[in-house]
Amino acid sequence: MRFLFALLLILSTVAAAMAERRVALIVADDDYRLIRPLANPVNDGEAMEAALKKLGFEVVLETNRDLRRMRRALDDFREDARGADVALVYFSGHGVEISGDNRLLPVDADASSLDALKRTSLPLEEVRDAVAATAKVGLIVLDACRSDPFTASAGEGRGATSLAKDVSDKVRPGLGRIGKAENTLFAFSAAPGETAADGSGQNSPFTAALAKYLGTDGLEIRSVLTLVQQEVYDLTRGKQLPYIESGLPQLFFATSTREQLPERERLLLAMAEVTPQMRGEVEQIASDADMPLAPLYGALISADTSQLSAESLNARLREAADAFVKVRSEMKVLGASDPQVSALRQQAQEQLSLGAFDAARAKLAEAAGIDSVSRKALKANFASRTLSEAATLFLSGGAARADLNYAAAIKDYEAVLTLYGEAGPSALEPDDFDRQIRTQDELGKLYTTVGNITAAGRAFEALRANLEQRSRQETDPGVRRDLAISHTKLGNIRMAQGDLPAALQNYQAARAMLHELASAEPGRLEWFGDLAMNDDKIGDVLVTNGDLAGASQVYQESLSIKKVLAANEPERAELQRDLTISYDEIARLARAAGQLDNAQAAFEESLKIRLALAAKAPDDAQRQRDVSVSHDTIGDLKRERGDAAGALVAYREGLVIVEGLLSRDPDNTELKRDLSVGNTKIGNALKDQEDWPAALAAYQQGLAQARQLADGDPENTEWQRDLSVSVEKVAGVLAIQGDRKGALKLYLDSFVIVDRLAKLDPANFDWQRDLSITLSEIGMLKVKQRDIKGARQAFEDCLDIRQQLARSDPDNATWQRDLVVAMIDYAQVAKNPKAVLSEALDITLELDRSGRLAPRYKFMIKFLKDRLARVK
Repeated sequence: MRFLFALLLILSTVAAAMAERRVALIVADDDYRLIRPLANPVNDGEAMEAALKKLGFEVVLETNRDLRRMRRALDDFREDARGADVALVYFSGHGVEISGDNRLLPVDADASSLDALKRTSLPLEEVRDAVAATAKVGLIVLDACRSDPFTASAGEGRGATSLAKDVSDKVRPGLGRIGKAENTLFAFSAAPGETAADGSGQNSPFTAALAKYLGTDGLEIRSVLTLVQQEVYDLTRGKQLPYIESGLPQLFFATSTREQLPERERLLLAMAEVTPQMRGEVEQIASDADMPLAPLYGALISADTSQLSAESLNARLREAADAFVKVRSEMKVLGASDPQVSALRQQAQEQLSLGAFDAARAKLAEAAGIDSVSRKALKANFASRTLSEAATLFLSGGAARADLNYAAAIKDYEAVLTLYGEAGPSALEPDDFDRQIRTQDELGKLYTTVGNITAAGRAFEALRANLEQRSRQETDPGVRRDLAISHTKLGNIRMAQGDLPAALQNYQAARAMLHELASAEPGRLEWFGDLAMNDDKIGDVLVTNGDLAGASQVYQESLSIKKVLAANEPERAELQRDLTISYDEIARLARAAGQLDNAQAAFEESLKIRLALAAKAPDDAQRQRDVSVSHDTIGDLKRERGDAAGALVAYREGLVIVEGLLSRDPDNTELKRDLSVGNTKIGNALKDQEDWPAALAAYQQGLAQARQLADGDPENTEWQRDLSVSVEKVAGVLAIQGDRKGALKLYLDSFVIVDRLAKLDPANFDWQRDLSITLSEIGMLKVKQRDIKGARQAFEDCLDIRQQLARSDPDNATWQRDLVVAMIDYAQVAKNPKAVLSEALDITLELDRSGRLAPRYKFMIKFLKDRLARVK
């Protein structure tokens, strides 16, 4: 393949003022007598003959020659072409490697024994000698690594005689490496030791690519050969990659000027730069989706993926694959009344399969233009042409989606909705109505992806309204299910906007519909899965609102559903993982309620499942990360039980996993956050053991990592919160070590962050609690600095927040305990400390009586009694 271009380059180079003599010998064998015959070699030979003649070669074509006549053809070539500037030999047929010796098989090759095969095959060395004796520059092109020649073809009466078992291991149905030869270029149709396809059409993939790209103007030789390699690789779904060995003394160029290459050629050249690891990933995703390779490479290369983690990039490529499959399906079934529009859509489908997204969308734009002109000129066809144009733009949006070109997809989808609006509801056929709904859904997802939450909300609201209308007109339960899911999607948008009441209203509306559907058809397990997912959403809102009892109820219902689904399909890993998420949610609620035994049981059940999943897929980063999260949550629980040493072991086990994952994916921000949080948790356990230097070192390490993330994205509220926590952890140790001034400065730095977050979303109780903690620490330091007025203000502000939280959910043991701590702090500066401490003791005793006071906090009872005894 690459070879060929060399010749074109040589002959067209400006330096070659005098005409060069170029000669070629083509040998094509397919009518084998004793081994499996082939279908295409003679066709390949004829295709190469035509291509080479266009390049000014003197060509001799020999077909179906036995060994004697092959050698005669070589001898004649050597004599007749002696003194040529460029000599090319092309062979199409069977080729094998025998104990490291490459051999070409003539039609009379005998594979009955190793000796017979050696006697009846042509050593490649003889071809090399002939070329070297003929011209200054030699090109040897071998489409001769055809699939195993010694296997009988089904339905064929001329199967090969098998080689004897004791020698067959010395023969491989592929060719081996040559080693560079001076002034000679070897082009193999497949990698060393691999076999090549004969092709299902008129030519093999290798020769078809050669004939296609041989005359490409304006490219350096390596680029031309790269086009051939990547074309074959793409068309064979990664099964075949041609191999080149070049001993040419220099690089040749075709012309001094070159035009912009077509999109397909640019893609093929770019594919060559992709790493082997990424090739494997693309091949796997394409195989899973049953799609060509090129569209995925096109999406990979054209989209901005440089900042994505490996996990996010995999998800993005799977998104592109899903979009490609959908638009391909649409293109296959979508018809048009105008034959020209239909033809353009078909051409767009062909370009899309080649990964030529721009070319595909250009064809679709041309088709849409035809409909646009017609609908404006012929009012009688207005409706039909409008709907046809909308359908074409819907395909164009899908093509852009498959290319991960979100902006272009949004533009096309918005145009689709505008056209449907112009046509009017009465003009829409069922297929058009379905397409309108899918367009609204795609727009909502795209706007969410690009971060335009307001536009996403509009799209999903339009989707909900459409489905609401349709559900009133149809009895299909699937429409009702789609309506429920549209409510869930709207709820997600409301959550992102911080409108918790509206989000809860949407989720509850979805829950009512899904519960009705699942009850009516208990065999539709996918509907139960939708219900469980929606319950999780409701639980999240309730937790954020502080309704732990309500959240626990819906999480338990979700878990019950997931258990049934997982038991029904035990091999589906995603269903097992869904179980762990519910167990974790239930455990966190139990822990917040002071039910530590229940929390531990749920956390341990989650870890058990995650360890089993990770063991089945050790290279799966997400499964390994899940295990690290479980270790952390169990460590948190051990701390709460007063087992600091056990917590430290758990935290370190989790951190080791995170460090290993981050070494493989150093740009993954989620893992970077895990690393920061992991070091902070280790600092907590060391602090519990009063190992202050080690705790400070761990906290400082976590702070450095948290600051790096927060500085990189100041609008990321989660990372800002992490930063405030890390700052305060360091400040706490400094205070214990006596550096009160340094500690206060850090707490005040943290206050700026947590106060902003608390004002940003007053309904976010986690952020309110964070603010109360910071105020408490500031108050304590001001007391030690004799700033009683400043301390009283900080303690009063802290107490006010915690009283509001405690009143909002009396069953939340954590918030009740927080209130007790705030009272103890405030008692230091209160005018009536005895009354404050007495109330704190009553709350603590009630927590203990109801079994909601964790063992590590039981000391508070004695502490409060002692304080009261000392108060006058």
